[in-house]
Amino acid sequence: MIHTAMPPRAPLDMPAQDFACAPANSDAGTGKQDPIWRMAVFIPALTITGLVLWGLYGLFKMSGMTGFEYVLLALIGLTFVWVTIAVSTVGVGLAGRLDPNRKPEPSDPLDVALLVPVYNETPWDVFGNAAAMLTDLARQKGGHRYSLFILSDTTDDLIAWQEWQAFEALRSSAPFPVHYRRRAQNTDKKVGNLVDWITGWGASYEAMLVLDADSLMTGRAIDRLASELAADPKAGLIQSFPQLIGANTLFARMQQFSNVAYGWLLAEGLAHWSRTEGNYWGHNAIIRTRAFASSAGLPHLQSMTGRTNMILSHDFVEASLLRRSGWRVRFLPRISGSFEETPGTLIDYVIRDRRWCRGNLQHLRLLTTRGLHPVSRFHLFQGAAAYLMSPAWFVLLVFWALLGRDAETNVISYFNEANPLFPNWPPAMTHIDSAIFLVVMYAMLLTPKITSALIIAANGKAVRLFGGRSVFAGAVVTELALSVAYAPIMMIQQTKAVIGGVMGRGGWAPQSRTAQAYPMTTLIKFHWIETLIGALLFLGLGTGLVSWWLIPIAASLAFSVPLSGLSAYPLAHIRPPSLRLDNPLTLREPAIVGNARTARAEMRARIEASEIAAE
Repeated sequence: MIHTAMPPRAPLDMPAQDFACAPANSDAGTGKQDPIWRMAVFIPALTITGLVLWGLYGLFKMSGMTGFEYVLLALIGLTFVWVTIAVSTVGVGLAGRLDPNRKPEPSDPLDVALLVPVYNETPWDVFGNAAAMLTDLARQKGGHRYSLFILSDTTDDLIAWQEWQAFEALRSSAPFPVHYRRRAQNTDKKVGNLVDWITGWGASYEAMLVLDADSLMTGRAIDRLASELAADPKAGLIQSFPQLIGANTLFARMQQFSNVAYGWLLAEGLAHWSRTEGNYWGHNAIIRTRAFASSAGLPHLQSMTGRTNMILSHDFVEASLLRRSGWRVRFLPRISGSFEETPGTLIDYVIRDRRWCRGNLQHLRLLTTRGLHPVSRFHLFQGAAAYLMSPAWFVLLVFWALLGRDAETNVISYFNEANPLFPNWPPAMTHIDSAIFLVVMYAMLLTPKITSALIIAANGKAVRLFGGRSVFAGAVVTELALSVAYAPIMMIQQTKAVIGGVMGRGGWAPQSRTAQAYPMTTLIKFHWIETLIGALLFLGLGTGLVSWWLIPIAASLAFSVPLSGLSAYPLAHIRPPSLRLDNPLTLREPAIVGNARTARAEMRARIEASEIAAE
């Protein structure tokens, strides 16, 4: 039996958009943006990248440029420019922090639907979170009217039965209307799930706040998003900045610490230069329902083989289409109280990353969509470039490994010098230059993190939230060391994901939300390529053919199996405190997180009691 408990239908048309034809009102109401913040990001980034390339070009041309060296310069430029953009964004974030917080002007209250799409999730976790959010939301005085919808695409009948039991329990005690709908077919996955709600009931609600199964938001954060949307009639979407919770393993805590300690500054910079051309991350965001329905319907894409494929990473595309139709897309990272969970192990993270990679690479096909704002095109391209950088880094790693320790051990010099395709490296291109390049790249990659850490360390109140200066300093060093250790493994895994995405491999499996230690056989099967590459690098080091500066990368790859196993290690009782990567979310757990945990346990007990009674 497929259970449903929904209000009267209120259909809303949601036509698929034509990517070959721009809407007539693409700039209606958005206004022109002051370019100063965007200039502050892109001009320094492009200038620094240009200077680096100019210096390397001068070095290479000493012995004459070849096609091989032009390719090398292009790869360096493609990797370096994204690093400099991140550094520039941090700078804009620093300057942007001087802007005061502005509260939205009082406006007429909205009818807001809280949408929770689920697919074979743990019912007591989903409904426990929902119970905690509704209870907290009832304390707010914003005047907005809320209704909760659990939109189930669950295919497992036992889980579906548990969902219904949890729904009846929540409906009996919730301070707001609660509804439940289960689809018979999981057509078009999450996109189709939301479209089904919009076209069936969307006309009754001015706004919809989209949540993931693991999302958690305070009542204040939800009410603030609704008030911001009500105060800005031209806003089509407002995205919050979710912080990571439920991080109990080494890998999850590393991500959480990075998110809390460093992510805020990048988020602040992104919000300042993107302005009304922001992005959408698929959850923890409020959307104007009619704007979304009229402008963000997604067509299927036709492949070269004639097959039609759905757009996988739909969120970036939907934000671009909203902006294309003249609606503002805003990012408000200063709204606190927005949370989500994170994969607990390296393998779980990589599996999720493969899904995102495949979807983001698809965005390259959409860059020619008519009528998109240039910033929207940049968001689409940046999402794909984030994964394409890994193959570029890998090729650069190969080049630098071939350079050897000095001119005599330069593997490339063994090629036929008469062949114009192979470079004649200048005498200055030795292991010292390789070391300088690697140090500069690592420094640039870590600059956003170090800058954020220094700002926190200089603020007595802020650093106390992390347990004090000594604990915070130790945690920063630990996180940086772990980031350096795991980065080469992620480089190889993302390179594999890019290759798989280009070849059309890989499915769209749901995210694992329960951290577990994988057996050794699984670890070896998952990381054998990294282990092999690391062993080859160490072989080159032992024979004197590879620069000693590649030891950190070789070690990470060679020991990828134990590092992956270590990622699942629980940190709750580890000593000293700095190794636990404690942060404000672990030292002073938000009340909503504790309330949700209690509500989850109570909901689980009720479901299990119902199961016993039904036997």
